[in-house]
Amino acid sequence: MKLIRYGEAGKEKPGIVDTKGAYRDLSKHINDVAGATLGADSLSALQQLDIDSLPEIPADVRLGPCVGNVGKFICIGLNYEDHARETSADIPQEPIIFMKATSAISGPNDPIIRPKNSTKLDWEVELAIVIGESISYADEAQAEKAIAGYCICNDISEREFQLERGGQWDKGKGCDSFGPLGPWLVTKEEIKDVLNLDMTLQVNGKQYQNGSTRTMIFPPAYVVSYISQFMSLQPGDVISTGTPPGVGLGMKPPVWLQPGDNVELQITGLGQQRQVVKDYQETL
Repeated sequence: MKLIRYGEAGKEKPGIVDTKGAYRDLSKHINDVAGATLGADSLSALQQLDIDSLPEIPADVRLGPCVGNVGKFICIGLNYEDHARETSADIPQEPIIFMKATSAISGPNDPIIRPKNSTKLDWEVELAIVIGESISYADEAQAEKAIAGYCICNDISEREFQLERGGQWDKGKGCDSFGPLGPWLVTKEEIKDVLNLDMTLQVNGKQYQNGSTRTMIFPPAYVVSYISQFMSLQPGDVISTGTPPGVGLGMKPPVWLQPGDNVELQITGLGQQRQVVKDYQETL
């Protein structure tokens, strides 16, 4: 299944994509694509619905983040060997964990807002995991069962804030609009091989990232299991699993996003995001 959330920001309703790609409303069946509705029993019940008989939603509706009420927004750094090398970083021996603020979450096609005093705004196409069951101290088999599905995340980063302002990475990762999720939450049975997904990102029509989950160092089930050794995970938590090479920081010289830039990213089977960069003053 491909689940969506649609409508005005902060007031999104649940929906689903039918076999022809049209959007259908799920409001009479679930309150939101969030929390308990992501459990195995709830998803199984949705699979039994006659999707094509549900009310159709206009194709031009705004899509919100594909998961609502996210409790934790967790990220894995340097999880692609070729990306670690392009940034002159050591290959990690264990997953690097950091957090993005949940207030950074936005819709897949909402604007990227360049923060005040930003000078080094960057992009990162990433595969994100959506948790469907509560787990703690899980082994990999338990972790796999706890995964509800996957979506695209653009892990927007402000590199000066992240790398040159002291402390940990969070300052450069949690600004408003720095976590577009969607367009769809694709339940895991639709993804036949999560370690064989092509990932691309373009800026103003020029392709910068052209990678694959094949080069991921720590695969999804391992990542979920590993994180659960340090914190419990609940339904609706999101884990973004790292980016392949081709980020602006890795260019020679570096390339940074500017107001007016158009960003397009996609992952096989998970859809496409499109964003326009706006300066924070344009949103005041």
